[in-house]
Amino acid sequence: MTTAPKDDDDLLAAEYVLGLLGREEWRAADQRAATDGAFAARVRAWEVRLAPLNAEFPELSAPNLLPQIEARLFPAPTRRRNLWRWLGAGSLVGALALGLVVLSPVLRTPPAPLLTAELVAEDRALVLAARFDGTQLSLNAEGPPAGEGQDYELWVIGADGVPSSLGLLQDGVLTREAALQAGQVLAVSLEPAGGSTTGAPTGPVLATAELRGG
Repeated sequence: MTTAPKDDDDLLAAEYVLGLLGREEWRAADQRAATDGAFAARVRAWEVRLAPLNAEFPELSAPNLLPQIEARLFPAPTRRRNLWRWLGAGSLVGALALGLVVLSPVLRTPPAPLLTAELVAEDRALVLAARFDGTQLSLNAEGPPAGEGQDYELWVIGADGVPSSLGLLQDGVLTREAALQAGQVLAVSLEPAGGSTTGAPTGPVLATAELRGG
């Protein structure tokens, strides 16, 4: 049995996992889950709490269930007048809860366009091609490796101008799950081996580029 949310952040994490947030609220919560360790822990905790609910249902293809869900939520006009005569409030809540549990992976992942960016150093010796498919960021670098005792580190910079690390390039490649949006800026800096320890670039920023729809 799941526990009730303890505070506003806990409630937000629960609504995020259940897919109850609007598009903009979902994007804000998803970005926060990618950069705020405490909030990400709350999200994981709710995923663990709610996981047994999915286990009670057989694995079904979401597209095959959509006509049934739509028929329940948007019945024909002739049936809508009689809906409350045979469907009690408790039954309606149960039907909606079932739909949320079965379709939660779909609701949590709104459609997202492919985003790309090309980061080119001023001397063009280092070129990095980034691709984000809505869930996973892939980046490949062409050029000289970082010097001995150094690493290239990738950052994302939002509208607030605050950089957040996306990780280190290992052998010229970086692949990881992320929450990114068009208009955000990617940047690569040269850092001591292991990356920056301050949460912000400490070495020179070699290249930047804006994520755009591909």
